[in-house]
Amino acid sequence: MPSLLLLFELKAVQVQQIQELIPDWTIVTGSPDQISHEQYLEAEVVCGWNATMGKILETEGSKLKWVQTSSAGVDKLPLDRLKSLGIQLSSASGIHPASMTETLFAMLLSFSRNLHHAIRHQSQQQWQPSERYHLLSGKTMGIIGVGAIGEEFARIAVAFGMRTIGVRRSSLPSSNVEKMYGIDQLKEVLSQSDVVVNVLPYTEETHHLFDKERLGWIRPGALFFNMGRGPSVDTDALIQALENGSLAGAGLDVFETEPLPADHPLWKLDNVIITPHIGGWTDNYKQRVADILMDNLKAYLAVGKPERNVVNLERSY
Repeated sequence: MPSLLLLFELKAVQVQQIQELIPDWTIVTGSPDQISHEQYLEAEVVCGWNATMGKILETEGSKLKWVQTSSAGVDKLPLDRLKSLGIQLSSASGIHPASMTETLFAMLLSFSRNLHHAIRHQSQQQWQPSERYHLLSGKTMGIIGVGAIGEEFARIAVAFGMRTIGVRRSSLPSSNVEKMYGIDQLKEVLSQSDVVVNVLPYTEETHHLFDKERLGWIRPGALFFNMGRGPSVDTDALIQALENGSLAGAGLDVFETEPLPADHPLWKLDNVIITPHIGGWTDNYKQRVADILMDNLKAYLAVGKPERNVVNLERSY
């Protein structure tokens, strides 16, 4: 009997929906310490990922044929190992645009209206207006990595009266992006941008893409937001830019080291807003993951492979 291993916890009603779709399959759920070695080995399909599953792939006997992640990013998985074993991989890409956009604009509006300072003053019972407030209207947003999430960023930015420019590998146009550039034109985009938003996936090519030199390309006094992957930014270089004033502020949802250590200097910078990698989370996140899993299970049963959000293991996204 085929087995589906749910390493991403779903609600009972969602597990029941999946069971009705695959009545002849065994569905295994539970915390990592409740799942046996044999259950890991027997899994033909896995939803989610953990360290134990990674170790299982290094041994003989695994029946794994397909992994469905519960996240858009796949950089935490052993992509080379999956590729060598012929294991298919699909992601949860597409469920994040609305929530990620709300997270971005919550940060951006906090900076423009100095709400991050107002909250600190409120906790100290201080009536202290800021010296400067800003309008988003008329500002230029540079979106680095324009996919589904970046396109939603652009749509809302345009509604605020912002000009939008973007970077993506294909350079293909997007309806809400005034002008699209290739990655080789990054300097031109950064130098025009009052707001820079990184939403690139993490690959070997994007590691520390935003280093000291490239952060220096950004228009002086701009805001920088990392909504993509932590290791795409050189944290030391970012701190230096924030401390010397070349960047006015940064909104960060992802970090090179997570959780961010308690003694990390980013915590002490009053021009930084930090969220603990929750940009994509919502109260219906689990149902949306379940919907993608079920769509891909239907395809897997029909043709032996998933169809939604299939990851190109050569490109790592």
